[in-house]
Amino acid sequence: FRFSSIHQRPRCDRAERAALRSPDIEPRRTGNESLPASRLHSSSMSEVNTVCIVGVAGFIGSHLLEKVIRERDWHVIGIDMVPPTKIQQLIGAEKKWASRFEFHQMNIVEESAKLNDLIAKSDTVVNLAAICNPSEYIKQPVNTINSNFTDAQDCINFCVKHNKHLIHFSTCEVYGRTLSSYGLDKDDPKNYLLDEETTPMIMGPVSAQRWCYACAKQLVERLVYAHGTENNLKFTIVRPYNWIGPRMDYIPGVDGKDDGQPRVLASFMTALMKGDPLVLVNGGEVFRTFCFVEDAVDAVVRMIEYPEKSCGHAFNVGNPDNNIQISKLAELMINMYSNITGKSKGSTVSISGEQYYGKGYEDSDLRIPSMKLVKQQLDWEPTTSLETAMESTMRVFIEKYADKLANITADATEPASKKAKA
Repeated sequence: FRFSSIHQRPRCDRAERAALRSPDIEPRRTGNESLPASRLHSSSMSEVNTVCIVGVAGFIGSHLLEKVIRERDWHVIGIDMVPPTKIQQLIGAEKKWASRFEFHQMNIVEESAKLNDLIAKSDTVVNLAAICNPSEYIKQPVNTINSNFTDAQDCINFCVKHNKHLIHFSTCEVYGRTLSSYGLDKDDPKNYLLDEETTPMIMGPVSAQRWCYACAKQLVERLVYAHGTENNLKFTIVRPYNWIGPRMDYIPGVDGKDDGQPRVLASFMTALMKGDPLVLVNGGEVFRTFCFVEDAVDAVVRMIEYPEKSCGHAFNVGNPDNNIQISKLAELMINMYSNITGKSKGSTVSISGEQYYGKGYEDSDLRIPSMKLVKQQLDWEPTTSLETAMESTMRVFIEKYADKLANITADATEPASKKAKA
């Protein structure tokens, strides 16, 4: 294991960055056209030596790293701007894979020269780096757009320059709202089933800044695709559908800022462990389709191993069987938490989206992925039920956070006179 700090390399100046971002690229044919349908086992596995994971210390990155470092003999270059807290269990000279993993804590925008060098050494680049939290879309729309579109361009350009396979993480939010939400037949699958190649992408008005994230992700998909057709970039796009699991997000006041607003899983877990009501935005009327992260990263590994099957495609990666209304998810988690801990059942409270997130909030109503393409090309399908995924995740959250939250709550409610005596 090698650790590289952001302070260990001088930043390149503007001219150097411009030169790196505008490589003199000669078009070449690499076969990014759509691939014929066939089973994965009929294909030969690609020779993979080095994988670069940008955003390795985040939720998805940590699970992808854990899978490939334990189950494959690849060399992994991990990059993230945050400390490696979520991958700490994988770091250490005593680990059998220590010589195959290096971590670089760095800002990929400010250190683009170093990013170029690391991508040049890799066979496949998985780009996970981005802001992905609805609360930030309203509060920091400029930063959200920059993070998801502008900041991704160096990684894309360097993959073109060095002829690397880019696996770029997008989002299921690029589809926007379903046709059924506009009054069309809600029972007709073509009005709600999201297909990678045929479904229209329907966003709200510009004033509804909730859509800035989805629009930025959609535009970067179009940029990646354009490089594929114009410069023969070998690319794969991943559209995750609400992946959940241990190490997702943070708990406000413990490992996140006190007034932070994590996504629904961590938000509900925070409320359950503190004994607070679970907040249902607009009554929790929208639906989400949850996929266990351990299932999902298996699909990503297949994309790495079988580029002749994955290149040139955008893939839905989700679990249609785990579609649930958010109000029902709250009920499920309340009952499950009570069964695990023996504590009395919690409650819910409904507030408006504007009250919770701020002005400019809208949401997608339903997200059910078509699984035809990912099954056809990668022979992948999810196997973990929502109940199993949720219980596994909940037990990890309880073990890690329950006592810490209890101590914080006790300190906050302790009388001032008692604190003074202490």
